[in-house]
Amino acid sequence: MLVGLLIGEGHFGGDGRQPQITLRMHVRHAPLFHWIQQTFPGGKLYGPYNHDGRSYLQWMARGSYLRDVLVPLLDGCLTPELDAKSAERYAQMKVRYQRRLGRPNGAEPAGPARSAQFDVTADVRQEPREEVNNTSRATQIFDRIRRDQGT
Repeated sequence: MLVGLLIGEGHFGGDGRQPQITLRMHVRHAPLFHWIQQTFPGGKLYGPYNHDGRSYLQWMARGSYLRDVLVPLLDGCLTPELDAKSAERYAQMKVRYQRRLGRPNGAEPAGPARSAQFDVTADVRQEPREEVNNTSRATQIFDRIRRDQGT
């Protein structure tokens, strides 16, 4: 679910010094933000903010949590086939902040450096592109994450 939210509402970027992923939505989505905070506790929830008649919350992920948890998760899920524009923005963030993310030239780590705990593509059977059952694949991915996290 987080990947879908980031595709639809998220921002992949940084502050010039470090990469960050930001999700900003109206305060009516507070229960969803609390679920994100419980499920992905390394991010930080800010707000509510009120600007120009808008009330919103903002969740951000930076630092080692971004590098060690979210990047491996997104590397396994956020593909150009899923959403080309978001995959491009994500790839640009990884290239721009490759030193902070510990990936030379934006490359993925080899071998054990990639977190097996969040290797969401393992054990997921690839279907032909025309017949991909996204609901089934998403269920497999989240079942794997829950199993690996012991929840």
